[in-house]
Amino acid sequence: MTISFSLELPTQRVDRTDEFITASAIADIARLAEAAGYAAVHVTDHPAPDAKWLDHGGHHALDPFVALSFAAAATTSLRLLTNVYIAGYRNPFLGAKSIHSLQVLSGGRLILGTAAGYLKPEFRALGVDFDQRGALLDEALDVLDQVLSGDDVAYVGTSFAARGVRLRPEATRPPVWIGGNSKPAVRRAINRGQGWAPFNTFGYATASRTAEISTVEELESAIAWARGYAAEVGRSAPLDICFSAGNMLDEDRSADERHDLIDRLAAAGVTWLTVAPSGDDRDEYVERAQTFAKEFVSA
Repeated sequence: MTISFSLELPTQRVDRTDEFITASAIADIARLAEAAGYAAVHVTDHPAPDAKWLDHGGHHALDPFVALSFAAAATTSLRLLTNVYIAGYRNPFLGAKSIHSLQVLSGGRLILGTAAGYLKPEFRALGVDFDQRGALLDEALDVLDQVLSGDDVAYVGTSFAARGVRLRPEATRPPVWIGGNSKPAVRRAINRGQGWAPFNTFGYATASRTAEISTVEELESAIAWARGYAAEVGRSAPLDICFSAGNMLDEDRSADERHDLIDRLAAAGVTWLTVAPSGDDRDEYVERAQTFAKEFVSA
């Protein structure tokens, strides 16, 4: 099985805004990704991160649809991945409009990675009920499916009621990948998505309110459980698995070690890997992204 790779747009690097968080930086890195053979670029979603989380390892983020629109404008075939978009933070119709707009303007290149979310203070800051986050994600996916069908939509939600909503121009539904390591996330991915996006928890499973996956063995076990559940519910369609490997692909590991890891992940069923090189400035980031691509992406 061949693995596709997504390169991170490092828009969380507020320590070097001039190097990483400008229109030209996003365009340069996106063009590099496309030329080097990466299949996508990705960003995350934190509209209202709290200071305590930021001071203990959290990170900033630009609006994902704004950031990815700059990447889309600079490229022609590169996919645009939200890794991940927290649908429950927004009214489902507002969220669907952002998704629809990027899908239209990019020529259908969006991959919607989404999840229920875990950062309780962020939910509170946005006026969203944290305890309803799973139901809110399902509600957002329901609305997205309906508005992208091209039909007029009537929908009564937890805090809204819509009648006759219509989006134009018509747009294709992007693939939906569900993020998270928990069994509810896996079940949601299999029942209503085209992909599942687990991530290396680095030992922070409790803080991120999901199941621990910090070794290949734990990922293999989770994939085996997912396959068993898919068989149980009768799903036969392929399921992309996009793994954020984190330090498993660190540059201090030898090329042979990383090749072996990628081969093992592919054998387990992983179809996508996210890549986030280090770099003190844009030139170093680009150089390391190119070096990784020559060794692993085009291998």
